[in-house]
Amino acid sequence: MAKKNQKVSPISLNQKIDYKDIDLLTLFVTDQGKILPRRATGVTVQQQRKISKAIKRARVLSLFPFVAANSV
Repeated sequence: MAKKNQKVSPISLNQKIDYKDIDLLTLFVTDQGKILPRRATGVTVQQQRKISKAIKRARVLSLFPFVAANSV
């Protein structure tokens, strides 16, 4: 039985998570550049591992920023 406040995942169960898909990865990062926890996004444990690994890989390859640029 599902919880009342269970989040709906923004990605499907069989969707490919790739470090080159920056648009997808930005859904799982805060404005400060932190990776969102699984309880906030509603993804599975396996998806969360792949997402965090893809974000870290994209950061190392300079496809994704480590911290967000200041909008001041």
